[in-house]
Amino acid sequence: MLFGLQGEMAPQELGRRLATVITHVGEIMQQEIRPLGAVDIIEQLHRQFAILSGGRGKDGAPIITFPEFVGFKHIPEEDFLNVMTYLTSIPSVEAASIGFVIIIDRRRDKWSTIKASLTRIAVAFPGNLQLIFILRPSRFIQRTFTDFGIKYYRDEFKMKVPIVMLNSVSDLHGYIDKSQLTEDLGGTLEYRHSRWINHRTAIENFALALKTTAQMLQTFGVCLASTELPRGVPSTEDLLMSHTKQRDKLQEELKLLGRQGITLLSCLQEPATKNSTSKLNPNELENVATMQRLLAQLDETEKAFSQFWSQHHLKLNQCLQLQHFEHSFCEVKLILDSLLAEQAELTDIGDGVMHVEQLLKEHKALEEKGQEPLEKARLLVLVGDQLIQSPHYAVDSIRPRCVELRRLCDDFSNENKKRHTMLARSLELHRQLDKVSQWCEAGIYLLASQAVDKCQSREGVDIALSDIELFLSTAEDYQLPNPRDFYNQFESIFTVDVKAKAQKTLQKLDDVQEIFHKRQMSLMKLAARQTRPVQPVAPHPESSPKWVSTKTNHLSTLAPVQKTSEELYVETNPNSLEKEDEAKFEVKNGELLGNSPDGENPVPEHLNSPESLSPSRRIIRDLLETEENYIKEIKSIIDGYITPMDFVWLKHLIPDVLQNNKDVLFGNIKELYEFHSRTFLKELENCTENPELLARCFLKRKEDLQMYFRYHQNLPRATAIWQECEDCAYFGVCQRQLDHSLPLFKYLRGPSQRLMKYQVLLKGLLDSESPEDLEKVPGNLEGDSTENGPKRNSDSAFSAELQQAFAMMEDLIKSCELAVDLAAVTGCPDTIGKLGKLLIHDSFNIWTVHKDRYKMKDFIRFKPSQRQIYLFEKGLMFCKIRMEPGAQGLSPHHSFKKSLKI
Repeated sequence: MLFGLQGEMAPQELGRRLATVITHVGEIMQQEIRPLGAVDIIEQLHRQFAILSGGRGKDGAPIITFPEFVGFKHIPEEDFLNVMTYLTSIPSVEAASIGFVIIIDRRRDKWSTIKASLTRIAVAFPGNLQLIFILRPSRFIQRTFTDFGIKYYRDEFKMKVPIVMLNSVSDLHGYIDKSQLTEDLGGTLEYRHSRWINHRTAIENFALALKTTAQMLQTFGVCLASTELPRGVPSTEDLLMSHTKQRDKLQEELKLLGRQGITLLSCLQEPATKNSTSKLNPNELENVATMQRLLAQLDETEKAFSQFWSQHHLKLNQCLQLQHFEHSFCEVKLILDSLLAEQAELTDIGDGVMHVEQLLKEHKALEEKGQEPLEKARLLVLVGDQLIQSPHYAVDSIRPRCVELRRLCDDFSNENKKRHTMLARSLELHRQLDKVSQWCEAGIYLLASQAVDKCQSREGVDIALSDIELFLSTAEDYQLPNPRDFYNQFESIFTVDVKAKAQKTLQKLDDVQEIFHKRQMSLMKLAARQTRPVQPVAPHPESSPKWVSTKTNHLSTLAPVQKTSEELYVETNPNSLEKEDEAKFEVKNGELLGNSPDGENPVPEHLNSPESLSPSRRIIRDLLETEENYIKEIKSIIDGYITPMDFVWLKHLIPDVLQNNKDVLFGNIKELYEFHSRTFLKELENCTENPELLARCFLKRKEDLQMYFRYHQNLPRATAIWQECEDCAYFGVCQRQLDHSLPLFKYLRGPSQRLMKYQVLLKGLLDSESPEDLEKVPGNLEGDSTENGPKRNSDSAFSAELQQAFAMMEDLIKSCELAVDLAAVTGCPDTIGKLGKLLIHDSFNIWTVHKDRYKMKDFIRFKPSQRQIYLFEKGLMFCKIRMEPGAQGLSPHHSFKKSLKI
C-alpha cells in the first residue's frame, strides 16, 4: 500500500510537520523564557502587587504597574521573581526589546516602601528597563523623606535608567497618554485583574491541549510507520478499519479543540465586538494574536492529518504559495500607489533654470525611489506567471493581480518619462531665455559704453559701427530664437507665468535689436555728415550705465526706479542718433523693471507716519527698510559683478585666477539673496501688524540662517582671492557701472554687518518691549466678535521669545567670527571636525613638561612658547603664531601644531 499510492504523504512527513507544530506552540507561548504558567503562580497573581495592564508608553514600551500594596516588603523574593518573570515574558519579543516602563504608585504609602520597591526591582527585575515613574506619597513628611531618600540612595539602587518622581497623576499624564493608564491612575484604560488571569489561564490551557493532541497524532504516525503490512486481504481490512477508528477519534478531538479555541477567541474579542467604539488594549491584542496563531497551528495540524489520508499535500503547498503572493502583492501595490500619488502632485515646471534643475533633482530622486518597488513588482509578476503555468488552483485570482501590477509599473514608468521630457523642455526654454537676457544686457552695455565725443570723427564712427557689427554677429553664438518658432516649440508647456516671462524677454530682444538697427542708421548718417562738427556734451554724472537684470523682482516696488543704460545714454548732436527709438526703449525697459506709472514706489500706509508708531513698530519699520536695502545691495553684486563675468565683451578684463575662483570670491551670496528675497522678507513683512511674531520668525529660521556660517567659513579664501585680483580692470569697470563709491569687498562684508544689525534691532525691541508698545490686532478671526478677539500672548512669553532670538543671534555671530578665525589656520588636519563645535580661542603662554622626571634640569622648560589655543566641544587645538608681512604690515598667522581630546 505504501508503494502503490503515488503522492501519498509518508508517515515520516506527518511526524515532521507535527513536530514543527509543537515547536511553534512552544515559541508562541515563550516557554523557554517563561517556564512557569499562570496556574503555577495563580495565588501570587491574585495578590495583585504588580500588574501588566496592557498600556504602552509613547514608543510602544509595555507598562508594568505596582499598585498600592500594604505588605509589599513582606512578599517573598521567590514570589516576586516568579511574577516579574511571568509578566515580562507576556509581551512580544519586539515590544519587550524596547524596554519596560514601571509605574510605582505610593501616594498613600511611605518612603520605606518606595525604597523596598526600588531595591527589589534593581535586584530581581528580569526584563529590560527603560524608565521608572514614582508617584510620591501625598503626605508632606513622607514626600520630604522620599525626595531626600532618592537623592542620597540613588547610587545604592544601582539603576541605569532614569527615575522620575511625580507629585500627582496629572504629572504622569505628561509622560504617558491617559488612554494607556488604568482608572486608578486617572486614565481611561479598562482593566480587570480577575478577567486578565482567566484569559491567561485559558490561553495556556488551550496551548497545552493543542500540544498534547499534536503529540498524540505524532505517536499515531510513528505507529503507522512501524506497522508491517499484513499479507492477507482480511487482515489488511481489519488493520485499515482499526486505523480508521483511531483517525476518527483523533479527528473528533481536533474539532472539539477547534471549537474551544474559537469560543475562547470570541471571548477575547468580546469588548470590541460588543461596542464598536471601544478598542482592545495592546495586551488584549497580543492575547488575540496569540490565540490566532495557536488556532493557525491547530489548523495546520488538521491539514497535515487530513493530507495523510487524502493526498492534499500539493494543494496545501499551493495555498501557501498563494498566501505569499497575496501578501507580496498588497505590499508592492501599496508602495506603487503611494509613488503614483506622489508623482501626481509634481505638476510644477519651474520658473527659472535653478528652479527647474531643483525639480529635475526631485524627479530623479522619485525615480530612484521607485526602482526597487518596480523591480519587486516585476519579479512578483514572474512568480505569478509561474504559478499560472504550474497549473495553480487559484489561477483566476493570480492572473488579475499580475495584470494590475503590470499596469501600475507601466503607469509609473510612462509618467516618469513624460515628466522628465517636460522638465527637460522647460529647462531648455529657461536657458534660451537666459541667453537672450544675457545678450540683451551685453548689448545695452555696449551701447552705453560708446562715448559721444568719440563719434565726432569718421574713425570713431567706424569703430562704433565695427563694434556693433561684431556684437550682432555673436547672435549666432547665443542661438537667439525666432519668436514664432519659439512659441511653436514650447507652446505645449507654457503656463501663465512662463508665457508672460517669455513675452517680456522676447519683447526686450526685439527692442534691443531695433535700437541697434537705429543706432547703425544714426551712425551711418553721422558718418555722411562729417562736414558739420558735432559739439560733444559730457553725460550727467549720475547717468553712469547700469546693468539691469531681466528677472522681475518684487523689490522693484520698494526701490527707486533705476534706469537702464540705454535710457541714460543721450546723444546731443541734433543731426545724429535719433531719440525716438531711445524713448521707446526707455518705456519698454521701464515695464521690464516693473516701475509704477509715476515712477514712485508705493509705501504702505502704516509706514508713512513714524510719529504715530509705537517703539516696537518703528523698530520693525527700520528692520524692513534695512532688509530691503540689504537685498538690493546683494542684488547689485550679483547683477553688477557676477553676471557680467559671462559677457564676451569683458572676458579680456578678467584674469584667469578670478575666472577660475569666482565661486570662492562670492561664496554662497546667491543663496543668501534667494533666502532673503523669497522667504525672509515676506515673513518679516507679516510682522508689521503683529510685532509679537518677530522673535518667532528668527527662531523659526534658525537652521536657514546657518548659511551665514558657511559664508563666513569661506571668507578667508575670498579675502585671499580679492587681495590677488583687487587691482584688475574688471572690478573698476563694474564699480563705475554700478556707481559704487566703495570697492567690491566692502560690499562682501555686508552679510557680517547684517547680522550685527539684526542683533542691534532685536536688542532695541527687547529694551522697548512693554504692554503699551505691543499693539495687537483686534479679534477678526473666524468665529470671534469685536469684543472677543484673539487672546494676546503674555508679555513674559513675548520677552522670553525675544531673549531666545537675541541669544540665538549672538551665538550665530560668535560662531561666524570663530569660523573666520579657524579657516585662517594652515595645516589643519581633516579629523579636526570630529572635535565638535568651536567654542572660543585665545593666545596663551605654554610651558613644556618632560616625562623623564629624574632629569630635574629638563623637568620644566622655563622659557614659554606662545600658542593660539582653540577650544572645541571635544578637544583642544594648539597653533603656532607666526608674524608675516602683509598689505597692512606684519600680521599674525596661525599654523597647526597638535590637538588633544578632552
